[in-house]
Amino acid sequence: MTGRRVTTAAALIRASHPEPGIAVSLLAMILAVTWEASGGTTALIGVAAMTGQLTVGWSNDLIDRDRDQRSNRRDKPLATGVLQPALVRGATALSLAATVGASLSLGVRPGLLHLTLVATGWAYNLGFKRTVLSWLPYAVCFGGLPVVVSLAAREVAGPEWTIIAGALLGTGAHLVNAVPDLEDDRRTGVVGLPHRLGARRSINLATALMLTGTVVTVVVPVSSVDLFAVVVLAVSGALLVVGQLASGRGPFRAVLGIALVNVVALLLRS
Repeated sequence: MTGRRVTTAAALIRASHPEPGIAVSLLAMILAVTWEASGGTTALIGVAAMTGQLTVGWSNDLIDRDRDQRSNRRDKPLATGVLQPALVRGATALSLAATVGASLSLGVRPGLLHLTLVATGWAYNLGFKRTVLSWLPYAVCFGGLPVVVSLAAREVAGPEWTIIAGALLGTGAHLVNAVPDLEDDRRTGVVGLPHRLGARRSINLATALMLTGTVVTVVVPVSSVDLFAVVVLAVSGALLVVGQLASGRGPFRAVLGIALVNVVALLLRS
């Protein structure tokens, strides 16, 4: 019985899309610490972000269950039958309740904004990903996250450049994230912006967006090009060159590298 529970718990974690959930939650908490939020506020931000991400991840796999079965996705516990839909629906409902509670505990303005971002993630799962506007929920969510954290930590919306940089990063992340599954998605009726562009053009556009985000992040806050900006732009430029010259998954990895540089630069400039 214990082994079955461990297997079920591990499958639930897999079905939640843990990597982006953990990454977003850590980014939100680090921003909170950077903006001198209290320990309690930082913890609440982490809980709200993580539970919100859980609802988006689990709802994604619930909605896509039939598609994943047709694509023979062995990495999807709902598609393989390791998890039953009723269990995941229950976990989603509990996480949603926790998201509402943690979000509103941050205050009315940051709480309602965060819940709006979570709803935007659900909107992507429910239909936006099938349209040319598939990028929009990512832009809204990544651009809005710094505002949520700043409102909770400092009761102000925060610098506008963080919204722009976040939106650029989110749109690029959507393009990159979709590339590995383009063919499976097309076969099962999902035709978002990356599917219309194709793999190579999606990577190229993601690279351009993230490099623009790099410039915004390192130049706009100080209104000049200092040594930090030069180093960050040089690293991003080198990754761009590597991505253009590489074959296979090289361009994909190069864009992920630029995304990581952007996140570090955002934290250091905030």
